[in-house]
Amino acid sequence: MTGIPALIRAWDFDPSIVIGSAALLIAYAATHRRDYSRAPWFVVGVAVMFLALVSPLDALSDNYLFSAHMVQHLLLILIVPPLLILGLSPRFAWSVVRVPALGKIERVLGNPFVAWTLAMLTLWIWHWPPLYNDTLASENVHIFEHLCFLVTATIFWWPIFAPIDVSRLEPLIAVIYLALAALANSALAILLTFSSSSLYPAYLHPADPLGILPMIRDGWGLSPQIDHQLGGLIMWVPGGFIFIGAIIWMIARWYMEPDREVVASEVLFR
Repeated sequence: MTGIPALIRAWDFDPSIVIGSAALLIAYAATHRRDYSRAPWFVVGVAVMFLALVSPLDALSDNYLFSAHMVQHLLLILIVPPLLILGLSPRFAWSVVRVPALGKIERVLGNPFVAWTLAMLTLWIWHWPPLYNDTLASENVHIFEHLCFLVTATIFWWPIFAPIDVSRLEPLIAVIYLALAALANSALAILLTFSSSSLYPAYLHPADPLGILPMIRDGWGLSPQIDHQLGGLIMWVPGGFIFIGAIIWMIARWYMEPDREVVASEVLFR
């Protein structure tokens, strides 16, 4: 079976992903008893992560298309972590940061310089050709790469979407933080868009385990170079719009916050 039917059947329910996703949901249920108001965010985040890693998108990204790999990375870095964070309750967050050791770790990793640097370095380092090509050659390296993306991206988004005020950045600082991240993401995307497809040679002549390469090359018109450019554009344009959306959200939150001096004076003279 070749073509679209073979691609549709290319689901890979890797035990580590199935168990990891189930563990996240069980842990959430155990730590958020009687406090499930934000649960839909968390459940959707786990579902997006699960689909990104077991659906045919994973087969395309592992074996055929750089552009599919960029879609997968976009989901794991820019979509899943914010959803998971938005799903956490303030009560749970306070219970974590009030533990001295955990609170100290949160303050260190939640520092905007630390969080930004970890996430951007991880993004750039894993797209360095020798490392990126290793992920395509070794499943274990690939799993480690995805874990690095998920962990550092969660650290990155925590100061923006944390459920408690003390962990969130002031709106103006958050806008600068996000704008600089958008620039770093765009710079890498531009380099990839205008580089040669030989940068990642595994996509030049894939082994074609599903027998769908003729469909991709002839039916979809995705030559290695077009695929490579499309991958860079996916990181550049949709990725950029996500950062812009987060910046607009922060500006709106900033605008809607009451003026602290006005609030203080009203309390004083009440």
